Amino acid sequence: MFSWVKQEQGGRNKEGEMYQTVTEGLQTLYTKKLLPLEETYLFHDFHSPALEAADFQSKPMVLLVGQYSTGKTTFIRYLLEQDFPGMRIGPEPTTDGFIAVMYGENEGVVPGNALVVDPKKPFRKLNAFGNSFLNRFICSQMPNQVLQSISIIDTPGILSGEKQRISRGYDFAEVLRWFGERVDRIILLFDAHKLDISDEFSEAIKAFKGQDDKIRVVLNKADQVDTQQLMRVYGALMWSLGKVINTPEVVRVYLGSFWAKPLQNTENRRLFEAESQDLFRDIQGLPRNAALRKLNDLIKRARLAKVHAYIISYLKKEMPSLFGREKKKEELIMRLPEIYTILQREHHISPGDFPNVTKMQDMLQHYDFSKFPSLKMKLIESVDKMLATKIAVLMTMIREEESKQPPAMVSGGAFEGSQDGPFGHGYGEGISAGADADDWIISREKHRYDEIFYMLMPINGKITGVNAKKEMMNSRLPNTVLGKIWKLADCDQDGMLDDEEFALAQHLIKIKLEGYELPTELPDHLVPPSHRKNPTAEALYNHSED
Repeated sequence: MFSWVKQEQGGRNKEGEMYQTVTEGLQTLYTKKLLPLEETYLFHDFHSPALEAADFQSKPMVLLVGQYSTGKTTFIRYLLEQDFPGMRIGPEPTTDGFIAVMYGENEGVVPGNALVVDPKKPFRKLNAFGNSFLNRFICSQMPNQVLQSISIIDTPGILSGEKQRISRGYDFAEVLRWFGERVDRIILLFDAHKLDISDEFSEAIKAFKGQDDKIRVVLNKADQVDTQQLMRVYGALMWSLGKVINTPEVVRVYLGSFWAKPLQNTENRRLFEAESQDLFRDIQGLPRNAALRKLNDLIKRARLAKVHAYIISYLKKEMPSLFGREKKKEELIMRLPEIYTILQREHHISPGDFPNVTKMQDMLQHYDFSKFPSLKMKLIESVDKMLATKIAVLMTMIREEESKQPPAMVSGGAFEGSQDGPFGHGYGEGISAGADADDWIISREKHRYDEIFYMLMPINGKITGVNAKKEMMNSRLPNTVLGKIWKLADCDQDGMLDDEEFALAQHLIKIKLEGYELPTELPDHLVPPSHRKNPTAEALYNHSED
């Protein structure tokens, strides 16, 4: 527990506030500084419902989105390594609603209507979407170790037909936008055989506008195509995404087959292992970055609330006091893009901070502008002060919390043992090859390296740096890399290499040419026997030479 306090003030800051944790600090700042601005200018009616305690205190959430039969439910099953209540898997559209998979001591299912009245769950504001949605929303609880650190939201498989879109009975894109604002990671799943992005899927992706930093893409079932086809599939996927996600940056795409079945094509096994480990590390880091994500989301929300206040107060100011209100209202709605430009110049606001103009025009049709509140600078200044000073203090607290009590990484399920043991990614490869061998692994190729070594005319059993450089340059590696290899290989740091040190240098060059990274320090199992302090190691080496 850490406090944002000053000892000389009796354990409180200037305004008498005391924050024991970053989460508590965020909640207090929102309630006292930002919420009054939101309530005054009807922010919750136009943009997003008010945040509650559960929104700040909930575990990191991962949202899975994709077309039907891309493996969303199977992906959750793969991470948890067990079935969860309410799970249905099949090639046809099986998941017809939203399933929040969360930790619970007792295994069971909580229906949506009961879920949205639970103050401990961050779903209370979903009741605004009505019974049509709540009848298709459940919480699946189970005592799984993975769920102690994160919660996972499964979504209905996205279809392409007009009939299916209409029959949902609720605004699917708006529900996704609601979740997108509150989750820590959005994973879009694609099937290697199903790359077309339907109209509804396109709308779903556009609902995440402004949340681009949370989006990751998984190309699932990638083992069902060979290497040549996989290149074409990957290129087609990037092309399709580029037409929907209108950003110059390329979204991160993970390739793999996320289920516990044998690979159909094993030629890309090493690639799939590396990609899955990258994805696992990304998910495992969510608890560590949870407070930072909530802080970032609060800042984005505060900026939007300020802009909204300027828009509403400007519309109020322009309204006539008595006659011609309806006509003026229609005129102001038509002039909204122009009003955005005026406010940008007047208050020095970035164009990217303004809400979607078309959506704003549609919503404004239902309001009486004369009843809007005027601009209250005290509320704006309070939020500005929060952004300028209080947020910086919370940033410092985040680092303090991490240094004194690092958050637990996601563990259990598929994450258990993903780094350790002989089947961890990279085990027995590259620099770690030979770590569990009895002999010095380089001795197996040393006879080849010795031929080169003696051609370089050693003096007193050693070659100079000049002679070694000529041979090492044949690898065409950059000088910076060769310089690092030289430092690792020159064990006695005498500026020369004996036959074992030269063999070590050649081995390190080979490792680098094969695409592996070099260590900052030489591992014990690669230290040449004659340079080791342990005499038994040298005896083993000599025995293997005999």
